[in-house]
Amino acid sequence: MSRANRREFLTVGAVAGVGLTLADVLRMESARAEQKSYDFIEAKAKSVIHIYLPGGAAQQELWDPKPFAPIEYRGDLKPIKTKIAGAEFSEYLTKTAAVADKLCVIRSMTHGEAAHERGTHNMFTGYRPSPALKYPSMGSVVSHEYGPRNNLPPYVCVPNQPNEFAGTGYLSSSFAPFTLGSDPSRPDFQVRDLTMAKGVDDSRFAQRRSALDAVNGYFRSKERSDAIDAMDTFYERAYNLISSKEAREAFNLNAESEKVRSEYGMNEAGQRMLMAKRLVGAGVRFVSLTYGGWDMHTGISRSIQRQVPTFDQAYAALITDLDRNGLLDSTLVMVSSEFGRTPKINAQAGRDHWPKVFSVALAGGGIKKGIIYGSSNAIASEPDEDAVGPQDLATTVYHQMGIVADKELMAPGNRPIEIVDGGRVLKDIIA
Repeated sequence: MSRANRREFLTVGAVAGVGLTLADVLRMESARAEQKSYDFIEAKAKSVIHIYLPGGAAQQELWDPKPFAPIEYRGDLKPIKTKIAGAEFSEYLTKTAAVADKLCVIRSMTHGEAAHERGTHNMFTGYRPSPALKYPSMGSVVSHEYGPRNNLPPYVCVPNQPNEFAGTGYLSSSFAPFTLGSDPSRPDFQVRDLTMAKGVDDSRFAQRRSALDAVNGYFRSKERSDAIDAMDTFYERAYNLISSKEAREAFNLNAESEKVRSEYGMNEAGQRMLMAKRLVGAGVRFVSLTYGGWDMHTGISRSIQRQVPTFDQAYAALITDLDRNGLLDSTLVMVSSEFGRTPKINAQAGRDHWPKVFSVALAGGGIKKGIIYGSSNAIASEPDEDAVGPQDLATTVYHQMGIVADKELMAPGNRPIEIVDGGRVLKDIIA
């Protein structure tokens, strides 16, 4: 039986007045659980690392080059062979090409939102934006469904929450991400609020917590609100995090050898991905990190040349490091962006927004290795085979984590809303 929440306890109190005892309610709950036992999904992924490339990363200059298209479509960059037979990546993904036998690249992502904000909403929630309801991000849903593990926050953003759609939506603010507050690549990097104040030892810290509990109890008796419950949850998790040496150590990049840190790269991409590896290794369930700016309306070849090599090094190092530490099979790594870029190079030697087709890369977490799923047409203007929508991608991620995507959560006004509406599990990419 799932953990009882406040709404369930209120229900118990209400039905007791019409002749049902607590035992009756528990028996009915057990019967409902048995009826829904078919909904159980074995979790293949214990954690997710979502690497987000904000701005709209070009499929042609990364995962889906078109070497046989006219020059105005294929661009200046050359394709290179990968460890997936017959598959090519763009020339600046050299290290990624060498680990492609561990990847699944979806080349047929598609949706209809050409604005950054709306496309971002799609990719973080699995829903099209709605003026009537704010949907929760995948990270917040995972936090809601599973909660903390090993005294660590279930959902962490590196370095900060990247956009409003990475938040809790209609869920309680207690399921918001924990953010670092500083970039891991900085020489003076320190996680915000993770250490005790100067002059505060364990005994004094415990006394402060007791005093805070007393204050919280007083206000809780006077008023019930999501804000109070959320703050109570935040304080509890913060106490567990600060008081646990093992939990604090998860954020300590200096515990990694110089060799490993150099493998990732001593830069934003490298140290953010290394931090993500440490966090999932310690027990964080969902890590969302961003890197770079990919809105390349002008000079796309030069921009790719500046930005991709550091991503390439860090991403390949992350896949390799997770694999050698035995974490890749239980960690789903996803690289996505809000949309792709136009098939044709524009007058400024760049590409514009294009949501009709783009690419996403997956690895680990029970996903098949060394495959290309779906395809775009000859000029990368639309899917040619096996189109995949954001709702399908989100449903598949949840499935790998053991979450039933059509489960209903409660939105304001006691409205039941499915975690994802209408998505399908991409069975052909599951190992």
